[in-house]
Amino acid sequence: MVSKSLRNPPNERIAAVILLQDKGIADRSHVRYAATEIAPAKSARSRGSYLRVSFKNTRETAQAINGWKLQRAQKFLENVLEKKEAVPMRRYAGGTGRAAQGKQFGVSRARWPVKSAEFLLGLLKNAEANADAKGLDTGNLVVKHIQVNQAPKQRRRTYRAHGRINPYMSNPCHIELILTEADEIVQKSEAVVREEAHLSSRQRGARVRRAITAA
Repeated sequence: MVSKSLRNPPNERIAAVILLQDKGIADRSHVRYAATEIAPAKSARSRGSYLRVSFKNTRETAQAINGWKLQRAQKFLENVLEKKEAVPMRRYAGGTGRAAQGKQFGVSRARWPVKSAEFLLGLLKNAEANADAKGLDTGNLVVKHIQVNQAPKQRRRTYRAHGRINPYMSNPCHIELILTEADEIVQKSEAVVREEAHLSSRQRGARVRRAITAA
């Protein structure tokens, strides 16, 4: 039992957190926000909170479609539901079996998280409707940002033999995604292509460095 004199009062704990932040040490109890430079007028957002779906499976599914065109992301999730394509399991891959469909992503462990795909499909459709309401080109949208955070675990109990009781937890999550219009790709002129074909790799690298320093 810790005596009351050894416990830190609340004011001292708050001061310690502020001191750590001033020294550049991040407070690990808070998640850093990743999308800070996306203009709201040129993007459409969708968010779901406290969703009863596996955090780990949803995180892997979300990372698989990050940066994709909207139509391709929707088609991929529909294929996951039909088990025509699999979600690569990279970070949370413990106990995951091997599947040949993971080869297209360069991994051997993959699975088909149906519930996660259904939730993400619903959020993509919601974000697409928001983009249409803003007047954005829905045929040229990309998944610019997608983030899955852990929500508070929900506690249940399961009754075991010999009078034991074990926890039976669920791991919900928060999901946020942002759609933006894809950047227009400008084709190089034939003269520039012919000129670059005669340059060595060192000359091309020097040209790129000059362009960066000039900017």
